[in-house]
Amino acid sequence: MKRYILSGLTVLAVLLGAISCEQKTREHNDTNMNKTDSTASQQIKPGESGYADVNGLKMYYEVYGEGKPLVLVHGSFMTIPMNWSQIIPMLARDRKVIVAEMQAHGRTKDIPRAFTYENMADDVSGLITHLKLDSVDVLGYSMGAAVSFQMTIRHPEQVRRLVILSGVYKNDGWWPEVEKSFKTMNADMFKGSPIQQQYDSLGNDPAKFDDFIDKVISIDRKPYDWSKEVKNIKAPILMVIGDADGVRYEHALELFRAKGGGKMGDINGLPKSRLAILPGTTHIGMISQTDILIPMVKNFLDSDLNTAPPTF
Repeated sequence: MKRYILSGLTVLAVLLGAISCEQKTREHNDTNMNKTDSTASQQIKPGESGYADVNGLKMYYEVYGEGKPLVLVHGSFMTIPMNWSQIIPMLARDRKVIVAEMQAHGRTKDIPRAFTYENMADDVSGLITHLKLDSVDVLGYSMGAAVSFQMTIRHPEQVRRLVILSGVYKNDGWWPEVEKSFKTMNADMFKGSPIQQQYDSLGNDPAKFDDFIDKVISIDRKPYDWSKEVKNIKAPILMVIGDADGVRYEHALELFRAKGGGKMGDINGLPKSRLAILPGTTHIGMISQTDILIPMVKNFLDSDLNTAPPTF
């Protein structure tokens, strides 16, 4: 396999994450051809797909399964298959899973509009309205986690519960070396990569690939701090990071404490929000940790979140 020498956590996360996911899927299928999970990942098809007209954008989306609706929001430079191929079959068994491609990503073509977390959050809100849904659960990864924070801030009535995977709500929530890497990232690092190959294969203009990379990374070169707004979110939040992630532990703990954490549950009861730090997990590896992650997400979404302390 060709190796790519890159700098910057986001580039590594996307390229290596996409490659490792593809490897893992192939290996899993080769050695477990008779298992249900493998069959599901090979055969599952969307029950609905198309384009939603939202805010001047034609947003590509797919819908899988039946049940309580859950919207998945992907990371930087990614697409539905790159980010969610392993995860959709596991979540769609007992819920309606809605996936979309953000502005300039995949089959959602770019428009002459600022690329911001706020605009993408409004696009997700518009998709929910397009699908005639009152409220949904939202799960976002990396860039998608920031979009999901903004979605919940700007459209709280549409979000029942929020799952944040490897994401931040202010720019210094990343480790310092991660923030530093955003400044030096450029399109040359992606040339010949799976990201460029997928960009070209989905009908995008190859001549605009450099602009696509620059536009997406631009949002992480500007300072932002939504601490006050995020801490005032009413929806329960499950925040998940890896112990070798790009997100500072203190950043995640700050939010968890603001949402009622940091107390002994046997005395005070459980907070409605939750925090998980997955062992042996990088930013890249988060979306591949399905055996650990998916049961945790399902438990959070399905729980009645009884906060009372136990009685003896």
